[in-house]
Amino acid sequence: MGQGFLQIGLTLCIVIAITPLLGRYIARVFLGERTLLDFLMNPIERSMFVVAGVRRKDDMTGWQYIQAVICSNLIMGISVYLLVYFQRLLPWNPNGFGAIKWDVLLHTTISFVTNTDQQHYAGETTLSYFSQVAALGFLMFTSAATGLAVGIAFIRGLTGRKLGNFYVDLVRGITRILLPISIIGAIALLVAGVPQTLKETLVVRTLEGGTQYIARGPVASFEMIKLLGENGGGFFGVNSAHPFENPNGASNLIEMLAMISIPAALIYTYGIFAKNIKQAWLLFWMVFVIFVVLVGVAAVGELQGNPLVNNAFGLEQPNLEGKEVRFGWAQTAFWAVMTTATMSGAVNGMHDSLMPQGIFSTLFNLFIQVIWGGQGTGTAYLFIYLILTVFLTGLMAGRTPEFLGRKIEKREIVLASVVLLIHPILVLIPSAITLAYPISLSGISNTGYHGISQVVYEYASAASNNGSGLEGLRDNTLWWNLSTIVSLIGGRYIPIIAILLLADSMSRKQQVQETPGTLRTDSLVFTGITAGVTLVLGVLTFFPVLALGPIAEGLKLASGS
Repeated sequence: MGQGFLQIGLTLCIVIAITPLLGRYIARVFLGERTLLDFLMNPIERSMFVVAGVRRKDDMTGWQYIQAVICSNLIMGISVYLLVYFQRLLPWNPNGFGAIKWDVLLHTTISFVTNTDQQHYAGETTLSYFSQVAALGFLMFTSAATGLAVGIAFIRGLTGRKLGNFYVDLVRGITRILLPISIIGAIALLVAGVPQTLKETLVVRTLEGGTQYIARGPVASFEMIKLLGENGGGFFGVNSAHPFENPNGASNLIEMLAMISIPAALIYTYGIFAKNIKQAWLLFWMVFVIFVVLVGVAAVGELQGNPLVNNAFGLEQPNLEGKEVRFGWAQTAFWAVMTTATMSGAVNGMHDSLMPQGIFSTLFNLFIQVIWGGQGTGTAYLFIYLILTVFLTGLMAGRTPEFLGRKIEKREIVLASVVLLIHPILVLIPSAITLAYPISLSGISNTGYHGISQVVYEYASAASNNGSGLEGLRDNTLWWNLSTIVSLIGGRYIPIIAILLLADSMSRKQQVQETPGTLRTDSLVFTGITAGVTLVLGVLTFFPVLALGPIAEGLKLASGS
């Protein structure tokens, strides 16, 4: 028990140490300051911008930035759809895979474009190496860079700067952050034992005289951007629980740090843009504390194990169902909370086998989306809650709501409300429709409280651009492929539009001078109120489904029924 919690503690200490380093570097990249990679990347970037007709100094308005995001994502999505559809005619297909069903392919393409990577297929038996690397791998970089660019544009707007140029931010996010770290990380995973090859599936004879097919491929490079970019889509069907994706404790540590590094660092990046490192650290510790509490809830639940099993057999042991023994209960619970907190969606164990406490923690992360949140957009969601807190406390105290010297008015509150309201709409309405269907159509494998969690989790994962799932759910059907597309698209682009319009509005406001009546947002008291507002809004919105799902399941297990 002690070793498990020690591993969690050491990982968190590393996160705290690297946050200011990476946060400072990201700020330098997007503030246009000199970095170590300038001599290599500047000529490449200049050539790309000349070919594309992009002028680096051309700043975009909110609507121009939105149009650039949507148009580029649409073109990339259509291109990848066609590449995968015609994979049988393209290279790097040693296993001879053909086209996949249109609904699975449509769901997969949209899922990867939106940085969700929700998978209703097994990669090793469905996609060629070219489709995995050149198509889906391409989207892993561009979708992550899109989210990062939107997050940076939002931070610029909040701090009174122009939003910048989407295409410049997209390219710099890839060339200066995602690509260099991915190369270093992929080499580290190679050393840890993750394969990187273009050879076909290996066929071997077993000791019993049978035939075994061992899937392999260019896994290390795919794995690193999958985690660093909060993509989460696995090269293999069982994701990072597969020994080729995550063979040992060293690879597990590398992959967990890759998941959390950029979302955590972006809070510090905001502090540099706002010239208020104090507030950045206060927000960091607010998120950190909530995260640690959720990890503790999930970990204790797995450590205690299933009371029905323990009582029936007289055992006192952790819940090991659905877990890889090389990671155990602690690292599996820790990963489950981290992958839903960062909106990565990768798994190193089966979430469907988590105890109710673990399902509660993972669902709660998917509901509020700010602990730590997705690539770039999670930081924006955090400041949406901050703006609402400023508005509410300003009303209660009788002061004009201001944030960073700019007034919070009707337009900003309406846009912030859109960001917060669209998520429950995209989760709860389709969940209610699906639960009204017969079991044969909804794919629920458990008709009790756990079945409710399965359905709600699937839509929450899609709407929050996470991608993980309670995989007892039979989700590879026409209904699931098409219905989750609505949550995928709505959960990605409606908040992005509102976020960029809000940032554009804030960037155009005149800064007012601070007075004795100005509400300070970089105090411990205000940060505590922000935490309270975040938790209350999340709980009030989603408590009924939590009560009908993991809470009811936990009470049922505790009662021994």
